[in-house]
Amino acid sequence: MKRSRRTKIVATLGPASDTPEMIEKLFHAGADVFRINMSHLAREKLPERIEVIRTIEREAKRPIGILVDLQGPKLRLGTFVGDAAELENGQTFVLDSDPTPGNSDRVFLPHPEILSALEPDHGILIDDGKLRLVVTEVSEGRAVTRVEVGGRISNRKGVSLPHTVLPLPAMTEKDRGDLEAGLAAGADWIAVSFVQRPEDVAEVKKVAAGRAQVMAKIEKPQALSRLDEIIEISDGIMVARGDLGVEMPLEQVPGVQKRITRGARRLGKPVVVATQMLESMITAPVPTRAEVSDVATAVYEGADAVMLSAESAAGQFPVEAISTMSRIAEQVERDALYWSILMAQRSEPEPTASDAIAAAAHQIVEALGLRSIMAWTHSGSTVLRLARARPNASVIALTPKRETARRLTMAWGVHPIVTKDASDVDDMAFRAAKFAVRERFAEIGDRVIVVAGVPFGIPGATNMVRIAFVTREHAERA
Repeated sequence: MKRSRRTKIVATLGPASDTPEMIEKLFHAGADVFRINMSHLAREKLPERIEVIRTIEREAKRPIGILVDLQGPKLRLGTFVGDAAELENGQTFVLDSDPTPGNSDRVFLPHPEILSALEPDHGILIDDGKLRLVVTEVSEGRAVTRVEVGGRISNRKGVSLPHTVLPLPAMTEKDRGDLEAGLAAGADWIAVSFVQRPEDVAEVKKVAAGRAQVMAKIEKPQALSRLDEIIEISDGIMVARGDLGVEMPLEQVPGVQKRITRGARRLGKPVVVATQMLESMITAPVPTRAEVSDVATAVYEGADAVMLSAESAAGQFPVEAISTMSRIAEQVERDALYWSILMAQRSEPEPTASDAIAAAAHQIVEALGLRSIMAWTHSGSTVLRLARARPNASVIALTPKRETARRLTMAWGVHPIVTKDASDVDDMAFRAAKFAVRERFAEIGDRVIVVAGVPFGIPGATNMVRIAFVTREHAERA
């Protein structure tokens, strides 16, 4: 089942898309990876949800990626007398460690680590930034603030701290349980929320121990100061624009998106652009022109994937949202300007065998105008290096490991196929050409590039590039 675009689509599952029938429709509409948000799914239902996707995968005979998104710490206020209070601009408001219900003067903040980390001039955002406070004074168990933007404040609203590095791990006890459940059920990717530092990702990778790839969600401004380190240790990156837009000035988010996207591309890590991409399609069958431009911008930048959240999880038109996003990506990728932008952003190859082979393959593609790169792989690392430079050719990953094929569904331009490993060089070339025909990436008379490692079956041993001619025999055996 061949997609006619290289940019992948991640679809979030939820109440609007939790039946096998709807999940199958989303897959056929264009979803390459399904995101399961553990903020909204009971842990005991996770294996059942994953098995539904695996059933669709078996019927379609095409790998499908599964991303389990951990909730992360949720910082919330305590309660109020009468469930709410009104704050006026300029007034003093206190956050403290007293658990009694609050009023218009004070409220309980059940997070002592926040109270100990706050400093004067730090900002505090309440209820997704609807209310804004600035710290004026701190003491043990107490922070005095000035209300910059007031309004109605009610029980257990969320708290965001754009200027404060919190001594909190990215994983809560709930996350640890959800992580183990996701790994046991066969998730391909784990998304880590609340990442502030590379150690937050390292903690999850240690638990995952290679059983799944780990994706860092960049949703806090604190992560930007150590962005390169976070990208380096992560297997993939998500630009979580919703939370970023709450914790930093909105006008800065587009530039941050470009910085993250290019940083991930430079290091060859899949990067996903997420949040509010087609927000109006939650309630409307067509998006706004601005939303179309937003999706197109992410595609023009060379993002590996674009993601739908509420549009596919809780919207009224989930299938239409997926098909709309797919059409936008297809149209952008047909634009000559798209390829000139990608070529202008290419990074120099690293001094490694994989990068040298990838660079050679790209030069052959451009010199001969070839359409396909057939790459034999175990771990998928060489395929990611091939995709890193965004060649104007499809990258077909041939792997004996189903887990590798599923993880590569997140990578730009990669079409994964599960097959037994090659037995020798001739078998490698013949079956590569056969799969190119079968999957409609080549026709009789075409040439394809074959990338592999000799001896076969040894991960990380990519050391060979070969050009194969597609013959009638390949078509007959396909």
